[in-house]
Amino acid sequence: MTAILTPSTTAKSSLGVAPLRIGPGSAGMLFEPDEFDAITDYVDGYRYELINGVLVVNSIPSPAQASPNEIVGYALWDYKKNHPKGSAMDYTLAERHIRIQSGDRCQADRVVWAGLGRRPNEKKDTPTIAIEFVSAGRRNAVRDYETKRKEYLEAGVVEYWIIDRFRRTLTVHRQHVEVPRIVSEFEMFETDLLPGFVLHLDEILVAADGWEEEEDVTHDDTTHQ
Repeated sequence: MTAILTPSTTAKSSLGVAPLRIGPGSAGMLFEPDEFDAITDYVDGYRYELINGVLVVNSIPSPAQASPNEIVGYALWDYKKNHPKGSAMDYTLAERHIRIQSGDRCQADRVVWAGLGRRPNEKKDTPTIAIEFVSAGRRNAVRDYETKRKEYLEAGVVEYWIIDRFRRTLTVHRQHVEVPRIVSEFEMFETDLLPGFVLHLDEILVAADGWEEEEDVTHDDTTHQ
């Protein structure tokens, strides 16, 4: 059954309640956004998100998902350091929460801030670009292609990149653009948000190849009934 937080079990919030150590067994608990944001003690090796006020716990990304993320991160930092227009990118980080208008806290595989001209304030500056690397399982694919697209764009993300090693594509959603751009495996992708940056999709996908496939395990309020 779903665990309901009480003053003795809730996370530290603006009310000053004692902090809670969370882990996979905490999945299904109900949190207010400020309570979730205040959590500092948690079991490593899991991803924690707040979805509709419910704590959802996922296993960490598999090597087939994490490897291409590393390659993209390297390419972005190389662009910032070595390209004449690399200063357009302010910062990029992996595995960061995006604050959704509904109060949800969704963890993106990678985020990019661009155009600020300074280091971003993670709590105040919505990422310019959000990137997801599709993991195994229909449920995960639906969340990446449908749910997160809506949530990220509503939150103010300008571009949302979905890198899919199964379809061998990059899907790019843009604010106020109805039709997404689909980039095939051997195409290159450029965006005006990062002038001069070129993403070689085949180099990203090959980083995922050869790893043993594992479907991510999701813990939520339905897995502890």
